[in-house]
Amino acid sequence: MATLGNTYVDLIDIYRRQDPDGSTATVIELLKQQNPILDDAVAIECNKGGEHLHTIRTGLPAVTWGKLYKGIPQSKSATQQVTDTTGFIEGLSSIDERVLKLAKNKAAVRLTEAMSYLEAMNQEAATGLFYHDIATTPEKFKGLSARYNTIGGGGGGNQVLDAGGTGSDNTSIWLVTWGDRFTHLLYPQGTQAGIQREDMGRQRVTDEDSNAYYVEEEKFTWHLGMAVKDWRYNARIANIDISEMQAGNVDLYKYLRQAFYKLQSRVRRGNASSGRQAIYCNRDVLEALDALSVNAGASDSFVRLSPREIEGEEVLTYRGIPIRETDAIVNTESQVV
Repeated sequence: MATLGNTYVDLIDIYRRQDPDGSTATVIELLKQQNPILDDAVAIECNKGGEHLHTIRTGLPAVTWGKLYKGIPQSKSATQQVTDTTGFIEGLSSIDERVLKLAKNKAAVRLTEAMSYLEAMNQEAATGLFYHDIATTPEKFKGLSARYNTIGGGGGGNQVLDAGGTGSDNTSIWLVTWGDRFTHLLYPQGTQAGIQREDMGRQRVTDEDSNAYYVEEEKFTWHLGMAVKDWRYNARIANIDISEMQAGNVDLYKYLRQAFYKLQSRVRRGNASSGRQAIYCNRDVLEALDALSVNAGASDSFVRLSPREIEGEEVLTYRGIPIRETDAIVNTESQVV
């Protein structure tokens, strides 16, 4: 998303947000990105302050056929404890009170500005769910790419497919299962899930010349983290070369089929053992999938994608799993090896 040059809301911004009769107009977010991942995800309160400690089963106990007058060998499952962390996104909206006095509806002006902060935080969170990594940015949280960042070798690597792209002009398709036993968002203990909006009221600030003036401020805070309790319920199709895909040289449906059968449990009507599954890709990938679904560039007559109504919205689905378009997934991923 582009960043606007001005730091504060000015008179031009006020007039742009008004209808000809002076009332506040509906703000059309031309820079808005689609981040449906935040609509699908489940949020759970941390069990250890700002951290969440959970246990992952890494091995099953041994069982045996019984014999008369013979005992049962002792055995147990193998587990590993994992700690996931949270971070917080903040924003501070400051509007000169003299600007607000010129507006017919002060509350509506503040609301329109608040919406831009909510959208910016929404986009940052969605980007983080795919790409943030505490190894390089410890103030953030660990996203999906940091967990599925190798091909093969056990663990999450078993769930990553290589679509053949090299260099740094690649993208990915994700199959994610949301639920308290699968993948879910986190928020710190004692707080609330989602964005918190706090009216800070009238504040005295100074300009670049240290001269004082007054603004009305709002503070926005979002505490957020992610946990993957069972890596087998997610899959990633990595290394999708954008130019090769657009040229029709990448068999996306082959990889979707392979990723589908990588999942530990597959869905019927969007559910997997009480979890919610979804497929995430950006608009370039979705366009390529859509073209193939109507046999543009395909040599067969099979129907690949089908429309379904989910919560009042018509979406394309693959094997009953909704496909979500999100601009948070970029076309500049480096090769996963």
